[in-house]
Amino acid sequence: MVNKNRMNRLAAAMAAAALVSVAAPAATAQAATAPRIDLKVLVVDDGGSSVEAITAELRDTGVPYTRVQLGSSGRPVINAGFLSDTVDGRPRAKYQGVVLPNENPFGEGSAEMAALTAYETAYGVRQVDAYTWAHPGVGLEYTDNGGYSGQLDGTRAAVTAAGKTGPFGYLGGQVAFEDNSALVPESFGFMGKPRAGYTSYLDAPVGSGRASLVGEYTHDGRSELVVTFGYNQYQQQFRLLARGIVDWLTQGVHLGQSRSYFAVHVDDVFAPDARWNKELNCTPGDYACPGGEGKESTIRMTAADAVYAAQWQTSKDFKLDMLFNAGAGEEWKAENGGTDALTAQLVADRAKYRWMNHTYTHPFLGCVQDTTTIPWSCVKNAQGAVQYMSRAEISAQIRDNNNWAALKGITTDRTELVTGEHSGLKTNPQQPQDNPNLAGALADNGVKWAGSDNSREPAQRAVGAALTVPRHPMNVYYNTGTNAEMADEYNWIYTSRAHGGSGICEDNPATSTCLPAPVDAATGYLDTIVPQEARTALRHVLANDPRPHYVHQSNLAEDRTLYPVLNQVLDTYRSLYAPSAPIVNQTMREAGVELGRRAAWDKALAEGRVTAYRIGTTVTVKAPSGVVAPVTAPNGTKKQLLLGTADFGTAYAGTRSTWAGPELLQSAVTLKLPA
Repeated sequence: MVNKNRMNRLAAAMAAAALVSVAAPAATAQAATAPRIDLKVLVVDDGGSSVEAITAELRDTGVPYTRVQLGSSGRPVINAGFLSDTVDGRPRAKYQGVVLPNENPFGEGSAEMAALTAYETAYGVRQVDAYTWAHPGVGLEYTDNGGYSGQLDGTRAAVTAAGKTGPFGYLGGQVAFEDNSALVPESFGFMGKPRAGYTSYLDAPVGSGRASLVGEYTHDGRSELVVTFGYNQYQQQFRLLARGIVDWLTQGVHLGQSRSYFAVHVDDVFAPDARWNKELNCTPGDYACPGGEGKESTIRMTAADAVYAAQWQTSKDFKLDMLFNAGAGEEWKAENGGTDALTAQLVADRAKYRWMNHTYTHPFLGCVQDTTTIPWSCVKNAQGAVQYMSRAEISAQIRDNNNWAALKGITTDRTELVTGEHSGLKTNPQQPQDNPNLAGALADNGVKWAGSDNSREPAQRAVGAALTVPRHPMNVYYNTGTNAEMADEYNWIYTSRAHGGSGICEDNPATSTCLPAPVDAATGYLDTIVPQEARTALRHVLANDPRPHYVHQSNLAEDRTLYPVLNQVLDTYRSLYAPSAPIVNQTMREAGVELGRRAAWDKALAEGRVTAYRIGTTVTVKAPSGVVAPVTAPNGTKKQLLLGTADFGTAYAGTRSTWAGPELLQSAVTLKLPA
């Protein structure tokens, strides 16, 4: 939350301050030799959430930056030598854009601000004022002249005509400020009327008119993007604007790229899932459910549920990933009269889905479990060594599922696998290392991508020759088939003992927050849980996060609890974004490749092994051998080939971008920008 009193003090102090502006000599600005402008951003950090949000966007999309922390005694002094020099006889601007906490964080008469002003003027470098107040120094009237200052929760702002033809053309038009709780102020800011030189990109209603929240202030040969509200990196209003802020700052040419990713894995297809018991507050069939013996119940999709799933996909233009356990389905069939309408329907519609191996019967592939105690433990032999499922058994689980799918005409990518409960991978605290037999079994079956749980392992890592792909668990429980069951289990987990809950939230305050009261058993799922889970998933979508989400087949059965969440995510996204920025629904292999490329790129940046710059309309990018570079450029950009050129990248959100590497017999990526 933004500190309102701190901002008011800042506003009062700055009202009397004049912006220091030093113009560069005309001869410098129009030098005969085109300067080299390095593709890196300078961030001057005051420790506030707004600068941190922009820094996070740079970091998470692969844009290199240098951070100068204002409060650090050992920080470099920002002067002409820090900002520019000469390379091979050519003037060099070391930064293509500057992010400041506000329009002048150094104070009146600052030599550092004077150096920045001269630098920006000389090289045409833009500046973002991460959070400031409405006043003439940034091209706005004071708020008492048709403006506003105060809480912005729930404000419905809109992209202006200039914003749509400018940096925010990828948005659908509306930017709603979050208002998640009536009890907690979530956003504070200022809205001002534009003065000469100011072009508003985002505004909102004030009285009978409108006032600006984001705009471009052009003056003294410089351009500033002025933001007059506070935010953090997770708030939706910032997430919507983040791409445009970076594109404006870099004038549409930068390292790094961004997409809106969303993929949904449906685990346990063909298998039944155990059901939550409201009276026992546990799941019979689970070893950790005392008194559950004989009270087991299961949830399994029907043929009608499969028909609905196919129809829903068509209506939403979104494809689900079906992660299947064929052997568990065959067992269910044998126990239920030898017929299985669900499998018949899904197999008939097999071309409508993406399919992925989830092992044949969904066993635990890690250590042999001793479930006579709670929590379970790994069985050890007489010598004290942990006993694990064998390589042959794991391999059979992978192979048999693949073979069943092939016999049914189901197409799978055999390089992808998600084991049941992500088993075989380390499971703290009982099994702190991977099953040593897992990597070999993966290799036996050509598996290159192994799904993992993002809540336990958010980073990609190697498992032998395979790499993990972390998956986001969705808070739609595997052991519930109805809305009422979802609400009941949710209340058990997230309410205090005084409210009839488990008290888990009381015992673990660092990781869980107790509900002030239980959600309504009849309406709580749709009214409370669905909006909350949709916000969480949408936050991942808006954060350039390629990790897939996962749920279970039980969530497509009975009350079909998953669809309200997916509907809200997809409908909200498509109302917020223009068609030029569609959701990207990747396969798990594609997500794994993306994560691997990012890790290699981040390592190359951290080691200082990337050189990238622009001279006139030519962009040059050099990275270590084998490392491809994420690059974003305007429409019309061409990539230099050995002979001739080709269109660069793929279109997304009004620009073109891709992971780029040198062509044959080339040592660098060379792009030709449109004139």
